[in-house]
Amino acid sequence: MEPKNNSVVSEFILLGLTKSQNLQIFFFLGFSLVYIGIVLGNLLILITVAFDSHLHTPMYFLLANLSLIDMILGSFATPKMIVDFLREQKTISWWGCFSQMFFMHILGGSEMMLLVAMAIDRYVAICKPLHYMTIMNHRVLLGLILTSYAVGFVHSSSQMAFMLNLPFCGPNTVDSFFCDLPLVIKLACRDTYVLQLLVIADSGLLSLICFILLLFSYTIIIYSVRHRASGGSSKALSTLSAHITVVTLFFAPCVFIYVWPFSRYSVDKILSVFYTIFTPLLNPIIYTLRNQEVKAAIKKIRNQHINSKHNLNLRQRIIFLRFLRTYFLS
Repeated sequence: MEPKNNSVVSEFILLGLTKSQNLQIFFFLGFSLVYIGIVLGNLLILITVAFDSHLHTPMYFLLANLSLIDMILGSFATPKMIVDFLREQKTISWWGCFSQMFFMHILGGSEMMLLVAMAIDRYVAICKPLHYMTIMNHRVLLGLILTSYAVGFVHSSSQMAFMLNLPFCGPNTVDSFFCDLPLVIKLACRDTYVLQLLVIADSGLLSLICFILLLFSYTIIIYSVRHRASGGSSKALSTLSAHITVVTLFFAPCVFIYVWPFSRYSVDKILSVFYTIFTPLLNPIIYTLRNQEVKAAIKKIRNQHINSKHNLNLRQRIIFLRFLRTYFLS
């Protein structure tokens, strides 16, 4: 299917991370392991939250949604990047390129709002603990989740609507491992100054404002925690530190790239790798290592699996012995 505008470009060439053949083989092995870690790590959190009744709380419901988004975010471009390490010509179709941009921004916008929702959840849990379950009820949780996905969809659609009408008549080389919005805009055959301002206003300011609001909200929460003498303060601070780490890892590269997206920086590729690949990998690690409840739930599920496997083998042995006894005695 060809683009519906006046473009003559039917595909784009991705330059990838490096031109060195040796490095490409090394990156192929390394990023293959990273991608397996992204899928298994986030899937482990999803399964743990789903099957352990002690984790059926608002905080872990939001965490499960974050893992779902991270697993998809780590999959929209990583598999193709891994395959491209073995290809000499790294190309992507016109529709494939625009699909990458659409899904990256819908997932990125959704994750931003989901992190805001997680900050709201922590504020209610720490500052209003007696009313926590009343305030964070099923209706509120569903509203927060739907709002997060809706903001991501509107954020992405508003930019793609303008991108679809841009003519692309060459060059068609994207200096990255996936189609990133600021890089693709530069390839258009007409003046895109207004569209560049739209990207700054839409992506850059959204990232910057959400990041500032989150830091401000977590500062208030930490201030409230430190002025309490309750025994749960250390646990609350541990949970908050995990949240703040995730927020910083996700927002810092986005703010740097999309607030100043039209200047050339040698670190842009590194930052793109970080927030599209390493952040989805680090999130489950951070929440697992810093959360005793999640670690206990994983250990419980593992023990249940081992016990069920042991019981199954024991039943199989009993059935086999009964069969032998019946066969030889008959």
